Amino acid sequence: MTRIGGRIVRPGAVVEGYVEVDGPAILSVEAAGGAGDDIVVPGFVDLHCHGGGGHTFTTGDVESARGAAAFHLGHGTTTMLASLVSSPFELMREATAAYRPLAEAGVIGGVHYEGPYLSGVRCGAQNPEFLRDPSIKELTELLDLGSVRLVTIAPELPGALEAIAFLVERGVAAAVGHTDATYEQTLAGVAAGATVGTHLFNGMRPPHHREPGPVVGLLSSPVVCELIADNIHLHPGMLRFAARTAGPDKAALITDAIDATGMADGTYDLGGQQVVVADRAARLVRDGSIAGSTLTMDEALRNTVAAGIGLAEAVAMASTTPARVLGLGDRIGALEAGLRADLVVLSPDLHVKRVMRSGRWLE
Repeated sequence: MTRIGGRIVRPGAVVEGYVEVDGPAILSVEAAGGAGDDIVVPGFVDLHCHGGGGHTFTTGDVESARGAAAFHLGHGTTTMLASLVSSPFELMREATAAYRPLAEAGVIGGVHYEGPYLSGVRCGAQNPEFLRDPSIKELTELLDLGSVRLVTIAPELPGALEAIAFLVERGVAAAVGHTDATYEQTLAGVAAGATVGTHLFNGMRPPHHREPGPVVGLLSSPVVCELIADNIHLHPGMLRFAARTAGPDKAALITDAIDATGMADGTYDLGGQQVVVADRAARLVRDGSIAGSTLTMDEALRNTVAAGIGLAEAVAMASTTPARVLGLGDRIGALEAGLRADLVVLSPDLHVKRVMRSGRWLE
């Protein structure tokens, strides 16, 4: 049995006390004085990540995927999706099949397709060469491979609403993103079953008071809005506004990290496109578009708290809410008896000291 003391961040509250772990599960959480100044939070859950530590998820290479997952685990992410970018169908199929054993082993939580069913006008750093309209035929073959958990779709595309409904029917979460949709088209996507907004504001038609567009459509709908809290994709004031407008139950912190995360400035690749990283910012060589991030979830938590969001609310956005998106809220995402013992011990300034996954400390 293991006993971890400090300020315990539980749903909606921060209490001084101890988390008792027995095997892979949390045995109990008790309030008690004298537990120390460390901050204990549930393991982070990242819905949207392309790589890190010099490793990428985007090519389908299993060892590279293991390396990326291990890098982010060291920063407290105990559950993560491996996000592909817009790619040829063959690469999507091969990567999905290759990553299934990793998902079954718990190395990753599953696969996320950020593309190719996206708007050409709002494709951002996605490779326009691979964009196409949603295909039930493609999705059927891909979903039959197992491990797909989330798919981003622009709802205004031909066949998009049918594809969203199909994903939901198959138990896969659908996200609205990289979209030039009107407010009404966005709501149609939500009505079809979309439950996530992919990196709110980024890769979207900007809001206007006479055409609210997808940003307002998503914020005013019962969906979870992803937020990239790197202070590059979103100004801290906009992060605070979106987090407070959505509330911690409808906002999820993500990294959108690429292989350059944790690495030196230089030139990298994303979906067959050259990316230059300088002073933490990653941008496409061809047009300067932001190309993912160099963010980790612990930094995202620090930035969110610094932006004015309370610690308990920020932790919910980093752990509890994204776990619920994946249908795993009864297993992970909170420090409660009976849940898996995934937790992160943070210093008072929110830097990672130790990480536990399934009751075992990361060495």
